[in-house]
Amino acid sequence: MSYQVLARKWRPNNFSEMVGQEHVLQALINALDNDRLHHAYVFTGTRGVGKTTIARILAKCLNCETGITSKPCGVCSSCQEIAAGRFIDLVEVDAASRTGVDDMRDLLDNVQYAPARGRYKIYLIDEVHMLSKSSFAALLKTLEEPPEHVKFLFATTDPQKLPITVLSRCLQFNLKNLSVERISEHLKFVLNEEKLPSEEQGILSLARAADGSMRDALSLTDQAIGHGGGKITESDVNAMLGTIDRSFALDICRALITGEGTQLLEEVDKIAELSPDYEMVLADLLALWHQVAIMQTVPEAVDKTLGHYSQLAEMAQAVSREDVQLFYQICLLGRKDLDLAPDAKAGFEMVLLRALAFRPDGPSPKKNTNPQSAKTEGEQPVKKPQAEGREAEPVLQQLVSETQQESTKSAKANPPAYNKESQVDCKPMEHQVAESEPVVFDAKISLDALTPDSWVSVHQGLELGGSLGEIASHCLFKQRDGKRLIFVIDQQQTSLYDSAHQQTLAKALSTYFGVEVEVEITFGAADKETPRAANIRSKEERLAAAIDVLNQDPDLQEFKQRFDARLDEKTVRPID
Repeated sequence: MSYQVLARKWRPNNFSEMVGQEHVLQALINALDNDRLHHAYVFTGTRGVGKTTIARILAKCLNCETGITSKPCGVCSSCQEIAAGRFIDLVEVDAASRTGVDDMRDLLDNVQYAPARGRYKIYLIDEVHMLSKSSFAALLKTLEEPPEHVKFLFATTDPQKLPITVLSRCLQFNLKNLSVERISEHLKFVLNEEKLPSEEQGILSLARAADGSMRDALSLTDQAIGHGGGKITESDVNAMLGTIDRSFALDICRALITGEGTQLLEEVDKIAELSPDYEMVLADLLALWHQVAIMQTVPEAVDKTLGHYSQLAEMAQAVSREDVQLFYQICLLGRKDLDLAPDAKAGFEMVLLRALAFRPDGPSPKKNTNPQSAKTEGEQPVKKPQAEGREAEPVLQQLVSETQQESTKSAKANPPAYNKESQVDCKPMEHQVAESEPVVFDAKISLDALTPDSWVSVHQGLELGGSLGEIASHCLFKQRDGKRLIFVIDQQQTSLYDSAHQQTLAKALSTYFGVEVEVEITFGAADKETPRAANIRSKEERLAAAIDVLNQDPDLQEFKQRFDARLDEKTVRPID
């Protein structure tokens, strides 16, 4: 049998096997168990976080021969055919290759026909944002009046490109990037099941390199297994990723602590021989300074099983907390500027030399001083460089102050209407906060002031998430009966609703008003603007205002006339 890559072999077959995304899974499980199913779902998120996987599991749940369930059996013919990608009533489309309106019309011609085998005919459209405007127009009619036997499952990495008319007819679920810890735990489980030896630091390096994507993590693990001859070690993973051994990063941190410029450059030369990715090296330094900061403030939170735990403890004793914060910030900002340097190594050296240049003042460290013997107590005053025989401001503070002054002068002389990226500030100038004015937040509405019209403002202040936020956004406040608040939700928007939402919303409103209230949600027709509709309208108005500001700008008008140019309105984004 041919080898199957880990990303395919360990692809989840049901919701219980999914790693992360609990906020999405719980909403779908509730909808399936309570038979409150929407006709169209949009799953958004970066690559490899589970959008298509969740859509396929949902297809199993809807067509399992045991009935509609959140726990498909996995053994019936429908479940097995969906897993194998050959279920006749599951139509998977890659929108990147079928963007034309004719493709969409051919696809939708069969929507009216009943499913051949399953309970539902399911259309799974991946990267749906790639469809053309005319294709969306053809799809919109079906989304408005879908047959009862049809479900649409959309996946996209760029939901901003979807027409608002399409989004408003779908339930949208935003999938999150997975944490390094969550990815690391799953990789340990997979490697244990595969009976492959591994080092924890090697797994952590893979998890960090995956950047929140479980699929990328498994693909990198496959590559690391081949690179390491069937095992995962930190050295092999670092060589594969272009990172460096942790000992090099520790040596650089020690040189920064002791203030040894010569030693620091020698360590950089050693690293340069490995042809590393200097951005990854800075990421390793950031990780170390982060761990040192935790060691200094909450030492019990640091895992004592780490191979470099003793070195972290030494550095935490040898460096002040102020230095740690300064080193971290300089390395963090240095990553942004690294691509601008004419040479990556030179740019990396400048970041480290900058960290030395702004060291706090105090007794100069002795040459060859061990970090263990460095001072550990007392706060150090900031070193003030001499300028023309007088004491100047700290360099960083002076630079920030001068930059702010120049920015303020420029802003007063030339109020910006737009920037080069077609991002327009549509806020009226009289509503913009001046530099000396305090920021004033809108006051909360009292319970007595709660009306059907003020409910939109109250909803914005609640900041609800998950399925509760989706339900509340489609609710209208109807009336108040003592402490009981009565809401109405449109019958078409109840697929995620269950009775528990009443209690949860009541708790949120009680916290908001500071008074114990009860909530009752009834079904009916929406005769006013819901918070969801108000949000959609606001976005459309701000976008229209942004486009109008650009079109009226004299510089842009001259540019369009001189070069026969036009404004690509699809790329305009209002500044929130």
